[in-house]
Amino acid sequence: MIIKNLNLVNFRNYSKLNLDLNPKMNIIIGKNASGKTNILESICVLALTKTYKNGVEPNLITFGKNQCKVRGKIKTNKLLKSLEVFIEQGNKILKINKTEIRKISDYISNLNVIVFTPEDIDIIKGSPSIRRNLLNMELSQLSLKYLNTYNEYNKLLKIRNEYLKLLLTSSVADESYLDIITDKLIENAVEIYLTRKQYIDKINLNIEETYFKITGEKKLFVKYEPNIEIDEFEKEAIRKKLKHTFKKNYKKELNYGMTLYGPHRDEFSFYLNENNLKYFGSQGQQKVAVLSFKLAEIDIFKEKKQTTPVLLLDDIFSELDITKRNKVLDYINQDIQSIITTTDIKNIRKKYLTDAYIYEIKNEQIERRN
Repeated sequence: MIIKNLNLVNFRNYSKLNLDLNPKMNIIIGKNASGKTNILESICVLALTKTYKNGVEPNLITFGKNQCKVRGKIKTNKLLKSLEVFIEQGNKILKINKTEIRKISDYISNLNVIVFTPEDIDIIKGSPSIRRNLLNMELSQLSLKYLNTYNEYNKLLKIRNEYLKLLLTSSVADESYLDIITDKLIENAVEIYLTRKQYIDKINLNIEETYFKITGEKKLFVKYEPNIEIDEFEKEAIRKKLKHTFKKNYKKELNYGMTLYGPHRDEFSFYLNENNLKYFGSQGQQKVAVLSFKLAEIDIFKEKKQTTPVLLLDDIFSELDITKRNKVLDYINQDIQSIITTTDIKNIRKKYLTDAYIYEIKNEQIERRN
């Protein structure tokens, strides 16, 4: 999978931008706050209809304008297609080959991206919600079934939470209705647990070797940590465990007015030599561990989608020494399209630069170096 061309209109600081991209390595050079990250953000919007940033969706439209457009020509297994995201006053119109797509689930996965940013160190250091968001973003690209199951789970979760509050304050509310909602919630929760566990197991097949190639250190792995104790990752076993947990903690949830157990409270952690990197890792180790996680995803996308994703690597070289910089480039210099932003290309071996497209941003203009 590659992006052949990217076209922006009134997106962030770009009133107009048209880029032809290399099917392999693309490097965008620019000072901080020059707009290089905005290009990666636009590609993420093209793929996922939203940015990779956690929290409130930022205003993507150029100041003073009332609409913006992100378009891309995508090539997947010799098939060409055009994607478009049009944004106006919070509304989004999605198009594939100029045909409007009503459901986001029918649009997502036409362009698969793996994103790495400086803020991704929060995947280790930050709250569990950041790690859950990562899993949901990646799995939604890989599986329409997961996306639909996750969306259905969240709808049921909202209904269940509201009904728990009603049961606490109303004498006429019916507990049997809560049981019906709980059973439906459990069915979706089981699928989410199994899919996430399978995904992390596949990450662990590659992450240690990836980390070793960059750092020379071994024994990096990821541990899946649901907030209920699951002894056996099998449908019926998880279903029984959840039923027992909800029954046992009914009064507790009633008092809190919310669902306290389930995949919406999942967690996973990074371990190096049996030490949790959140507490015992340097910032450099944490950064490369997250990067290794992202790179380990490549083979999963290949297996599931029969094509490679596009790598978006923002400011990847900061805090990496020269050796690690070039080892990262050696790892990604394969049959995969990468779009890399950096403030400079000093100390990068010429063999990586020879065939790359190198763009430079100066005075809000972007030009390709000869």
